[in-house]
Amino acid sequence: MQRLINKTCVVTGAARGIGRAIAERFHDEDALVILTDIDETAGLEAAAAIGCRFQRLDVRDEADWQQLADRVPIVDVIVNNAGVTGFEGGMGRHDPEHASLADWRAVHAVNLDGTFLGCRYAIGAMRAAGTGAIINISSRSGLVGIPLAAAYASSKAAIRNHSKTVALYCAQQGWKIRCNSVHPAAILTPMWEPMLGTGPDREARMHALVADTPLKRFGMPDEVAAVAVMLASDEATYITGTEITIDGGLLAGSAASPG
Repeated sequence: MQRLINKTCVVTGAARGIGRAIAERFHDEDALVILTDIDETAGLEAAAAIGCRFQRLDVRDEADWQQLADRVPIVDVIVNNAGVTGFEGGMGRHDPEHASLADWRAVHAVNLDGTFLGCRYAIGAMRAAGTGAIINISSRSGLVGIPLAAAYASSKAAIRNHSKTVALYCAQQGWKIRCNSVHPAAILTPMWEPMLGTGPDREARMHALVADTPLKRFGMPDEVAAVAVMLASDEATYITGTEITIDGGLLAGSAASPG
């Protein structure tokens, strides 16, 4: 399609899952993709498979962002995708009563601080041309309360708000730098593995997790990537400060028929 031809695009947390799907779709659209991830081994493997560049990046680390800025000083698109749920090390307690301050801060450091630094880098890399697209991956959990994942929900809600702030700031400067947030719900990625498990009840767990979703299934990473391509392209030059929910109808309301 070549919708992103001649565009330099940075995607964070792109070794797997949604980030990798976005990097693949961007490459298919003829973008110059810089795939970044904290996992150097997985990142190099993904970049080689896709045919793009790799740069190791810990989104929590300001020095890593400066190194990226030195190596990629001009960028057209950045997707701030890197994120954690807090459950990567096991199913600990993340509710508002029992979550530890250390766990709370660890989730926010990746999800929120990483997005803040990514937006700041993007503005610096786009301001000379005065144009560009910033796409922040938030979550359905950033729009509603999630009792058992308080830090994750809080961080994703903050990403939603910061995206609007960045959009308004760039518009006030007279730049054509757009910033939008994307809010996936249950997308089948490795992030769900700790909750799904590998036992004989895995299929039942999958069905239970999407039971309230009108479309009755998990979304797929490529369905999120398709939206990212649209937002990154010149087809979306009048879209800024908005949010797009990809949730199979979950937040639309009840799918039940009146009795």
